[in-house]
Amino acid sequence: MSAENPLVYILLGAPGSGRREVLADLIDAGLPEGARPAVLLSTAEPADPRDAQLPALTRWTWREGAIDAALPPEATHVFFVTDGRQNPVDQLEALQKWVPAVKAEIGRVITVVNCRLAEQHPALIAWYEACIHFSDVALLSQREGVANKWMSEFQLRFKDLCYPCLFEIVKAGRVKNPLLVLDPQARRMSHIFDIDEWTGLDLEGVEFGTEDEDGVEVVEDEPAKKAGKGKDAAEDEDDEWKPQVDPYFELRLGGRREKEIPDIAKYLP
Repeated sequence: MSAENPLVYILLGAPGSGRREVLADLIDAGLPEGARPAVLLSTAEPADPRDAQLPALTRWTWREGAIDAALPPEATHVFFVTDGRQNPVDQLEALQKWVPAVKAEIGRVITVVNCRLAEQHPALIAWYEACIHFSDVALLSQREGVANKWMSEFQLRFKDLCYPCLFEIVKAGRVKNPLLVLDPQARRMSHIFDIDEWTGLDLEGVEFGTEDEDGVEVVEDEPAKKAGKGKDAAEDEDDEWKPQVDPYFELRLGGRREKEIPDIAKYLP
């Protein structure tokens, strides 16, 4: 991966989840030789002594509902830490536009789960379910005092939902296999960062081959094919080529999201 098209890793999670410690560990032990990492931290996150461990640290901010940030120069791996007090779905929707705009590629989306917080406030399961829907990896952090039964049930919930997300334990701010966590192979339910090879293709004049009853190929160009099907059929076919809206991005009349999640700020100190 060159600095021209750096990999962007997105870290979701609430304040107090241990994202800085985990991030320092991943950067130290999970990157290839010669990598030039950088960290983008929200301006809403207060300064912390642990920031000194984060390389090429710069800040990003919201500007009219969009991500306002430039890629750190020469970085090959950029770790984007979201604002842990704000809606992660809004931020991911903005990041879907920002990543290609800065000519970067997605490495992985990682959720750091504050297990104590989630155990104490069952309403936040829906918040974490949204985060993990978009994530390739969920790192179970802040586990001290959390019942093993709760830990098992939390992971089983996502297994029953057939989430392909990888679950890993965080111990003393470290993960067992940083290389595995940063492997850019997609394991997320959501496809918002996936490249659709059909999107934007102009099919005008493209010939489609079919066979008649005698097995003879019949060539039909796309406009004629649609004209023969009629207007409604052509519109239905066009809909098949459109990328599907992520369920968390769908809006109701009035602009509210179809799948709403709790305001995590209400559960934080």
